[in-house]
Amino acid sequence: MEFVGPRGEAIEQKILCCECGTLVAPNPANMCIACIRTRVDVSENIPKQAILHFCRFCERYLQPPTTWIGCALESRELLALCLKKLKGLNKVRLVDASFIWTESHSKRIKVNITIQGEAFGTILQQQFVVEYTVHYQMCEVCCKQKGSDGESWRALVQIRQRTIHKKTLFYLEQIILKHNMHKDPMTIKEMEGGINFYYQAKNNARKMVDFLMAVIPCQYKTSQELVSHDIQSNIFNYKYTFFVEITRICKDEVVCLPISVSRYLNHMSQVAICTRISDNIHLMTR
Repeated sequence: MEFVGPRGEAIEQKILCCECGTLVAPNPANMCIACIRTRVDVSENIPKQAILHFCRFCERYLQPPTTWIGCALESRELLALCLKKLKGLNKVRLVDASFIWTESHSKRIKVNITIQGEAFGTILQQQFVVEYTVHYQMCEVCCKQKGSDGESWRALVQIRQRTIHKKTLFYLEQIILKHNMHKDPMTIKEMEGGINFYYQAKNNARKMVDFLMAVIPCQYKTSQELVSHDIQSNIFNYKYTFFVEITRICKDEVVCLPISVSRYLNHMSQVAICTRISDNIHLMTR
C-alpha cells in the first residue's frame, strides 16, 4: 500500500524503531541501524587474536602449511599474511586494513580492520583491531644449520686471498651483495683469510664458483669426501668443497712483473701500478 500526497507525489512510509522510537524506513528487524549494531556483531566469527610464527635466524614468517617468506615490518606482504591467518574473513566484505604502530620488541603486531556485513537486510560496517602475537619457531633450513652436529651442508665454497690487506676481497663482498648471491647459502661464516659459503646442493655452490670466475681474477680447486654409502641401492653421499683463491694483487699496489710476463705483454715495463680490479687486472706504467 502506498501513500500519496496532496499533489500526487508518493510519500515514503516510516515506522518507529522498536528499541529507541526513531523514525526509520521499514525493515525486517523494525529497528534503526544504531540499534541493530548494538544487537548484531558482524565480526563475531572473526578471531580478534592470532599467532604468527617467526624464525629469528633467517627473519622469515611461516605461511602455513610449510612455506617461509621474508616480510619487513608493516609491509604489504606481512599485511597479506596477517589477513590470511583470520578465519571467517572470507564471509564478509573487507573494506580496509592497516597496521597500528607497536614497539618492535613487544612481539605484538596490531592490525586495524574495517569490514561490511549484512544483518536483517541491512549492510553494517564495523571496525575492530586484531592483535597478533609473534612466536619464535625455527624453520627447517635453520634447524639443519643450527643442529648439534653442524654437518648438514652438502657443498662448501671457500674464498681466500693470501695477502695482508684484503682490498680485493672487500670489493668482492660488495659485488656478491649487489647481485644477491648471498641469499642461496645456508650460512656464511667469516674465516681467517676469507669467507666460507655453505650450501645444501652442489649446483648452488657451482653457480657461485662460476659467478666468481666471471667477476674477478681467481682460480679454484675441487675435492669431495664420502659421507655414506648404501650398499643395497648403490647410492653414494658426498660432500663437495670448492677452494677459490682470488688474486693477491689489490688496487693501487705496485706490481713487479717477471721478465717472461713483460715480454709476453710486448716488452711492458716490469714495474707497474694496479689501477683497477675487475674480471681482469688493469696495470699502468710510466
